[in-house]
Amino acid sequence: KRLHNLYSGFTHYRNYRAGFPYLFTVSLFEKVVYNTYMSTKKLVINMLSSSEKVKGQGVSGAYRELMHLLRERGTIKLDIQEKLFVKADVTQYQTIDPIFFLTTFFKKRTGRRVGYVHFLPDTLEGSLQIPRFLDPLVSWYVITFYNRMDQLVVVNPSFIDDLVEYGISRDKITYLPNFVNRDQWHPLSTEEVQDVRKHYAISPDQFVVLGAGQVQRRKGIDDFAQLARECPDVTFVWAGGFSFGNMTDGHAEYKKLMEQPPKNLVFTGIVEAEEMLKLYNMADVFFLPSYSELFPMTILEAASCGTAIMLRDIDLYKVILEGMYLPVKNMYEMKTAIETLQNQPNQLVELTNKAREISNYYSPESLLEKWLAFYQEQADLAKS
Repeated sequence: KRLHNLYSGFTHYRNYRAGFPYLFTVSLFEKVVYNTYMSTKKLVINMLSSSEKVKGQGVSGAYRELMHLLRERGTIKLDIQEKLFVKADVTQYQTIDPIFFLTTFFKKRTGRRVGYVHFLPDTLEGSLQIPRFLDPLVSWYVITFYNRMDQLVVVNPSFIDDLVEYGISRDKITYLPNFVNRDQWHPLSTEEVQDVRKHYAISPDQFVVLGAGQVQRRKGIDDFAQLARECPDVTFVWAGGFSFGNMTDGHAEYKKLMEQPPKNLVFTGIVEAEEMLKLYNMADVFFLPSYSELFPMTILEAASCGTAIMLRDIDLYKVILEGMYLPVKNMYEMKTAIETLQNQPNQLVELTNKAREISNYYSPESLLEKWLAFYQEQADLAKS
């Protein structure tokens, strides 16, 4: 405000003293003051998301982490909003709701339109039971929404080529990985861990394998349950449930499994973040047997808690986590890996240290500057 008043005052002075020396001096000073004023103006970033309406799925977790980071450390440069039709420099679409789609046609209010890519049409297979005749319509809508964006953000670089295959220009795709707040996801004390195990009736020396995510075919629930049968002396825990209810792929089958699991397999259902922190710390190994993922928040959360990471050996992890986790391809490798980690503590310690590397590499501190630079770049493009 002071800079703006100074700007106005010198403009008035210039009109009063029209001599060339005065005009040149005031114009130069005016330009410096005005540029300084503009550089201190916050960018308005409007976030549109309905992810919080559905509990127990990673999209909401990623959104919470980003909002926490920007509001805690980015407000010096950013004015964060969460309202429809707010006039903004950048509008970021976290979910692809139809009402959000309509706002993309009001570019003077949305500013630069940024879409956050959490899935592609083919990745919905194995997650939701969508009637076959609706598949073309769903695919058309998803890609049309992405095409309405001026820029897309992907959390895994392996998705860039997939988007290009759908006809989206490579130049409009930016890679910005997920991250988690290490103040929220952190190791607990030995005493706290034992209290959690006591709550779940698990002995202090029992070997525990934790999985997490929606209970659906794509997550590899069948293999997780079979692994429990193959390793009867190990306790398996799956945190998660049916976030999308009856629409979940294989709902009836997995509902029966949750009601009648193997004796050493515990299904907790959907749990809040505070309870997930305890579960990550209670486990010796976090195992995610998914067949298809982007960049699961559960991996970052578990790693931040100092829990060893074991994952199904799929290509997308190699791009973002190479050398920092234990890959397994089939049931034989899964069982062998669990037995090795259970019986050779040094191997478990080594894998736990690798998990800490994941936490350090994908830290909020390293991502904040990237997001701020990204928003500034998008705002500048909107004005050009």
